[in-house]
Amino acid sequence: MELGLYTFADISSNKGSIAKSTNQRITDLLEEIELADQIGLDVFGIGEHHRPDYAVSAPAIILAAAAVRTKKIKLCSAVTVLSSDDPVRVFQDFATVDQLSGGRAEIMAGRGSFIESFPLFGHALSDYDDLFTEKLELLLKLNESEVVSWRGKHRPSFDKLGIYPRPFQDKLPIWLAAGGTPASAVRAANLGLPLALAIIGGMPEQFVPFFNLYRESAQKAGLDMSSLQIGINSHVYIAHDSDKAGDELYPSYAKMMNRIGQERGWSPLSRQQFEYSRTPKGALMVGSPQEVIDKILYEHELFGNTRFLAQMSMGEMPHQKIMKSIELYGDIVAPAVRKAITK
Repeated sequence: MELGLYTFADISSNKGSIAKSTNQRITDLLEEIELADQIGLDVFGIGEHHRPDYAVSAPAIILAAAAVRTKKIKLCSAVTVLSSDDPVRVFQDFATVDQLSGGRAEIMAGRGSFIESFPLFGHALSDYDDLFTEKLELLLKLNESEVVSWRGKHRPSFDKLGIYPRPFQDKLPIWLAAGGTPASAVRAANLGLPLALAIIGGMPEQFVPFFNLYRESAQKAGLDMSSLQIGINSHVYIAHDSDKAGDELYPSYAKMMNRIGQERGWSPLSRQQFEYSRTPKGALMVGSPQEVIDKILYEHELFGNTRFLAQMSMGEMPHQKIMKSIELYGDIVAPAVRKAITK
């Protein structure tokens, strides 16, 4: 199983102007990616947001910078908000990252968890599903062929045009990022795409039927079942002991979740709820290295996933504490998980 990290590059509100905070966050982010590469993690993903509380609206540019500062780690979006973007430019951007990295770029395509990009780029929310369906079809077509013709509703048509540059790899790996709906599982299976799901609340076991549906749909579609890839993304923070991890993360984590929750009508996150989610079968992986090892292995037993990505740099956690958490993940957690799975 591949083990990695992903981030939305949250900006701290305590560091002055947005411009200065963005500069510092991007500097810190590149250090996180370099460290992840140095300690042998497999993947680093970067999200796309168009809001003042996040530093990255163009993941491919950050990944391009990371490509020339790393050697082995795979570099992916987490996610590319394909519904509001141009698939041709998305493909070209990630093909460029792939060339810079010598074949380490990936795209995780999804609808995104926020809606700011739709009015920003002139798209109607009423076309939410149709936009994603059509643009995913075009992106996959670009990945298959150098010369492409296209007819669609939401993007200008073109005839027999070459799409350049081509990636260093034969094809870019493209994952479908899902929100947990049955339609997403069936779509990924019918298209033969790897499936990624963020589990950030509730009990992970509730998603077992979702992945069972993905496998059943893939089998009906005639796919090679041994080649199916499943990714789980979760909130993670590691310290040397469990109490320290909870005490260090809770203030900034609750502030982040409550900020988002206020927009979406969620109830405020209490310390009691936070601790309940940290229990052995809860979704929140916050604790000692052994606790996180046990939880990753528990989810692997549930889902048989081939990839696990940890979102660590959340909210306003200090950079040096995140770097230490990444070190514990790479030096202690990852080797133990790999050893347990390969037994």
